[in-house]
Amino acid sequence: MNTNLEVLEAEVLQLAPVERSHLLERLIASLDSDPEVEEAWEREADRREAELESGSISAVSGPEAIARLRARLTR
Repeated sequence: MNTNLEVLEAEVLQLAPVERSHLLERLIASLDSDPEVEEAWEREADRREAELESGSISAVSGPEAIARLRARLTR
């Protein structure tokens, strides 16, 4: 293993678990970056925001959304 990588690994392992988890998420996200997918998500977010602003849809809370999904899954 590269000496710089070994030093970095040793430093990362000294971080608190929540910090290591955050770093891991960022590293994985950096590998999965696809400009076309990112653009599609941006368009979808813009579409949803426009629907909310126009009043054609209404927002629901996170707990309510989860409750609705659970109800659908138990049918």
